[in-house]
Amino acid sequence: MKRLSFILVFVLLTALVVAASAEEQYTFDPAETEKKPYHIGGYVEFKPILFGPDHDAAFYKLRFYNAEQGNTLMEWDGKVQLEGSYEKGIFRLYAKTNTDLKSTYAGGSEQSLFYEAYGSMKPSSSLKTDVGKKAMKWGKGYAWSPMAFLDRPKDPDDPELAQEGYIVTSADYIKSFEGPLKTISFTPVLLPAYSHINDESWQTDNLNVAGRLYLLLYDTDIDFVFLARGSKTDRFGVDFSRNVTTNFEIHGEFAYIRDNQKNVLDANGNSRQIKNDVQSYLFGVRHLTAFDLTTIIEYYHNGTGYSADEMKNYYAYINRGYNAYLTTGSAATLVNGQKMAETGFGRFSPMEDYLYVRLSQKEPFDILYVTPALTWMMNLNDGSYSLTPELLYTGITNVELRLRTGLIVGARNMEFGEKQNDYRIELRAGYYF
Repeated sequence: MKRLSFILVFVLLTALVVAASAEEQYTFDPAETEKKPYHIGGYVEFKPILFGPDHDAAFYKLRFYNAEQGNTLMEWDGKVQLEGSYEKGIFRLYAKTNTDLKSTYAGGSEQSLFYEAYGSMKPSSSLKTDVGKKAMKWGKGYAWSPMAFLDRPKDPDDPELAQEGYIVTSADYIKSFEGPLKTISFTPVLLPAYSHINDESWQTDNLNVAGRLYLLLYDTDIDFVFLARGSKTDRFGVDFSRNVTTNFEIHGEFAYIRDNQKNVLDANGNSRQIKNDVQSYLFGVRHLTAFDLTTIIEYYHNGTGYSADEMKNYYAYINRGYNAYLTTGSAATLVNGQKMAETGFGRFSPMEDYLYVRLSQKEPFDILYVTPALTWMMNLNDGSYSLTPELLYTGITNVELRLRTGLIVGARNMEFGEKQNDYRIELRAGYYF
């Protein structure tokens, strides 16, 4: 009954949006050709997902030790995003909301929040200030961005998803020149971390100072960024992006983090903390052929990640905890393992070295509005990988239909082999307005 209600709500929302659009489709107002001071838009999505659980995997045992699942697991997801802006003179207001709806074996849930909500003032063409919740979007990487110190981590399985920002105060000063150095800009940022302000990801009672220096030098985009010690340790970064030819781009990032702390387990399950300076870096290319085949390749080294042996010790810890639960009923070890997953072992790309390849072909064989794609992401430390074929259809105005299948390949004690699911099939139906 809950799933039926969930589906009906989304059908109704979509119908209302389509109806509203249809009513305005055939009207004409000469004033509409002028730039309006406001903009309103949004996105509605319905996404059913079928999972194939791996009952022997460590992360399956960690999540479902007390709620055994069958051979398949169904989930019904939905999303509503609303976006709007208003400009008057030197001032601009912008807001983007996000509502996630889920219906799983455990019941339904809803979460609504502002992804971004900030005000801007632009007293001149070279100066702008922003105050409020904002996604900074630092870095040039596609699947990962090691130097995006003020942004939430990307999901490399779906890196184009919109991200929730943080509450900041920032400014942008831009100046243009003649010669090899065409543009320079500087962006100082203040990020407060106090009770109820950015406290979910940042250590509280700190005012964090960060900045970015941007150069357009010899037709190459270059950024230098820093985050001073406060809620987090000192860190510095640099990135670049350059179009070698019209259809061939190269990019890279480097991040240096001081006093990085990492909790690890030894073979006996004893926890210890490692503190050292680490480096993370990324190098990638993008290429578009004359027949519209887009290729993205990235290599990522995660200096904050775990080695293959450190991950094996964690998997062994979960298995010992699972066996203890079966024999004694005590879930203490598994509960602690869940906490460790949240703070490191269960994050996106938890290990040290990865390779990402994505191929996307627009309208193959002249099949209009169809774009097939294939994404391959490999853990270079243990040889496991995921393979994600997908099919995108855009033949209906403002509608996207995407079918994806995620396949996991890896043995026990390998990252992808210990994932919760063997496979995932999802259909994403989205409408933009």
